[in-house]
Amino acid sequence: MDLSSINWLLLLASLMVAATPILLAGIGELVVEKAGVLNLGVEGMMITGAIAGFAAAVESGSPALGFLGAAVAGALLSMLFAVLTQFALANQVASGLALTLFGLGLSSLMGQGYVGLKPPSTPKLDIPLLSDIPVLGPVLFNHDLMVYVAIAIVAATWAFLKYTRAGLTLRAVGENHEAAHALGYKVIAIRCAAIAFGGACAGLGGAYLSLVRVPQWTEGMTSGAGWIALALVVFASWRPWRVLIGAYLFGGITVLQLNLQAAGLKVPVEYLSMSPYIITIIVLVVMSSGRSRGALGAPASLGRTFHATG
Repeated sequence: MDLSSINWLLLLASLMVAATPILLAGIGELVVEKAGVLNLGVEGMMITGAIAGFAAAVESGSPALGFLGAAVAGALLSMLFAVLTQFALANQVASGLALTLFGLGLSSLMGQGYVGLKPPSTPKLDIPLLSDIPVLGPVLFNHDLMVYVAIAIVAATWAFLKYTRAGLTLRAVGENHEAAHALGYKVIAIRCAAIAFGGACAGLGGAYLSLVRVPQWTEGMTSGAGWIALALVVFASWRPWRVLIGAYLFGGITVLQLNLQAAGLKVPVEYLSMSPYIITIIVLVVMSSGRSRGALGAPASLGRTFHATG
């Protein structure tokens, strides 16, 4: 293996790009779970956002409209989950799994006419002065806008949950929905808004895959990114900034295994490719066992069905 063939600056810069899809999906799911709802349909919403964003960008010639279309598609699909779980009182786990299967099938149907096409390119910002800084410039300040939008969403989510009355109300609903209802808060409306936000973020994450990361449309292209995003929320202990750290950690593992393959590491490609998912399983097991479970800080009403009785 020849490690000197690896460009470490390029690897670090690629890390931010690789992490952005799961960062977007993860921060959206964090808000949903903070409201007390467990939505396992992130993979389905991501793949739907990937094809919706790709189709919108190709048809309009605008990447911005592509991302907008992906956010709308993800939010609309999440509303199906909201109707099932918040109004029909269906089981959240079963509904989330069904949403993933539905999204995979829907995206396959929608994407039949887009295989082999190229989307319009998403330009890099190339921030003046900052992008010229040695080492830090190419790594931190030479990306497309969505990389910084994802970081901004994390910061905004942190500030919203920590400092605003609406954020406090959302957390109260997630901790004890019956007490929040008794105080007059609209539990179902708040949870629907959180679910829509999570769907929009998942859609953006999917669109980033099909418009920037790959960029093309192939069936099943999310390849489990939605499940990694779900694990990321547990890894982050439902804290926004830890979602950012976790996303960069998983993104780094993904990019590193590709570079190790190129450097000639004498390990079968299949083992390297599965490494991010193995890390995901290990993280979930460690974080969910023994003393770690008590320190997780999961919302008390997470996954519990709410029904207003009076």
